[in-house]
Amino acid sequence: MFRPIHLLFLLCTFAFAQQAPAPARPPRPQPPTRDPNTPGYVKAKELPDGTIPSPKQNGNFIIGPTHPAAPETIVNESVPQGQIIEFTMESTDSKIYPGIAREPGTFGVPDPADPSKLLVKSGPKPYSRKVAVYVPKQYVPGTVAPLIVGADGPDRMLFTTLDNLIAAKRVPVMIAVSIANGSGDAQGSQRGLEYDTMSGLYAQFVETEVLPLVEQKANVKLTRDPNARATMGCSSGASAAMAMAWYRTDLYHRVLSYSGTYVYQQWPYNAETPHGAWDFHESIIPNSPKKPLRIWMHISDRDNLITRDAYHDWVLANEKMAMVLADKGYPYQFVFARNASHCDRSVKAQTLPLALEYVWQGFKK
Repeated sequence: MFRPIHLLFLLCTFAFAQQAPAPARPPRPQPPTRDPNTPGYVKAKELPDGTIPSPKQNGNFIIGPTHPAAPETIVNESVPQGQIIEFTMESTDSKIYPGIAREPGTFGVPDPADPSKLLVKSGPKPYSRKVAVYVPKQYVPGTVAPLIVGADGPDRMLFTTLDNLIAAKRVPVMIAVSIANGSGDAQGSQRGLEYDTMSGLYAQFVETEVLPLVEQKANVKLTRDPNARATMGCSSGASAAMAMAWYRTDLYHRVLSYSGTYVYQQWPYNAETPHGAWDFHESIIPNSPKKPLRIWMHISDRDNLITRDAYHDWVLANEKMAMVLADKGYPYQFVFARNASHCDRSVKAQTLPLALEYVWQGFKK
């Protein structure tokens, strides 16, 4: 005879067995290792292992295969420590991003008529996001401060690095606003909508819905001078940083990009930018007047590659970005990292002080 607890166990086991397992995303093959000297890539200077270029140098560089962390990315108790203020934003308060998500257990499926497009099941869904504000110890209350806005926050490494660089007077005394994404990833998600859409909408969201709260809750005043503002991110966060500066050059002039998603991730389809962020290097930058932007970029030799179409090679996309930036005469520095992967944390720890110093070159109050 079964005891009640045994019967309950069997019923639960049976019920669990009857549930259809959630479909799993097919495993993505590991990206191949790309050679920075591949024909068609930009000509780049290979540096001795463990070294990085000067923040005063423009152009293309190869680093690695090892990536020692820069000491500026490590907490130093002997320098003034900034204050971190955090708060939460709810999608129900947003007029721009009320929230979307893919239907549970679904993924994008290539359109049989055009494999570069994905068919996605997506609908409304609320979200919460965290915002972390770094206020350096040297900030004088009531004064107007330079600003850097980062994606996929909170970014603790950024805050620590700013402590050390500001103390050494290698970058200006600035406020850092590190904004979490609205959840999910890629086509049909809130993060994808925010970061992969080719427009100034995300910049408008930051300007009108995030920064007023930052000034209120952190008791700071943020500059409106675009030359005193920077954007940064990794992956789709990097393409979002580029879009913020490109489409709202009145707000941002400085861009810091790790493993930038300058590929076709945009959803829904937009005929004005039919290949999403791939259009940056394919047509938009080459066919537009030069803008007052200063750009630092990184890519890794094992960075992302999706082979369903010709618009999802992250390495090639960043190589092409470097080419068109050079052709148009932009001040930029492009770092190709050997023995590294997408958004490689060791590469960021090695290069973040360099990247920050580079994008803030020439800044004068």
